[in-house]
Amino acid sequence: MEPPKVVEKKQKTPPKTVTVSENEILIKDIISQKNVRQFFLNYGRKNPETKLLLKTRHGNMNITLYKETPLHRASFIYLIKNGYYNKTCFHRIVKDFIIQGGWSEQTIVSTYRTQLNNYRIPAEFRKNVVHKRGALSATRRWVENPYKMSNPFEFFIVQTNVDCSHLNGEHTVFGQVTKGFDVIDKIANETLDGNSEWPEVDVNIEFEILE
Repeated sequence: MEPPKVVEKKQKTPPKTVTVSENEILIKDIISQKNVRQFFLNYGRKNPETKLLLKTRHGNMNITLYKETPLHRASFIYLIKNGYYNKTCFHRIVKDFIIQGGWSEQTIVSTYRTQLNNYRIPAEFRKNVVHKRGALSATRRWVENPYKMSNPFEFFIVQTNVDCSHLNGEHTVFGQVTKGFDVIDKIANETLDGNSEWPEVDVNIEFEILE
């Protein structure tokens, strides 16, 4: 049997309307594939944080971001500080494998991505940073993506203790849950909506940067 993959997820229904005008500028920075590497190297030097608290209705997780993956770390901090993730939820659950977040049905989420030109991050594979229980990793496209560039807007957390080495060298691991493993399991046990891998009741995301 082929090992399961992690893919970017599309919304299950048309986005909900939110109180944000189409012309409202959410992001002042201009990020594109031409400047993405230099932008986040510079941003990372000015924003060195690595300790996060992820809050959900099931409880909290403590997460440490890896300095060994500077582009992914800086991008994640950037999106947190610009309010992106707090508009999203865990939108895909594959029990005994992963929980995936970074999307929601709110139109503001698409607006963020559009204003950021749907940038992608160059892969940062590291031999000593692997997929294991609690690993924080980036999703990516599996077609027309020869360099395995990451989607910075969606992430997944490994739930299983089963060997996930088939993901190494395919997705960039850029952090690790250090506390709150029971929360991962509670989210993974959510009842799905019956039509997809989306939970029946949204598990909203709120990030707090600790240090």
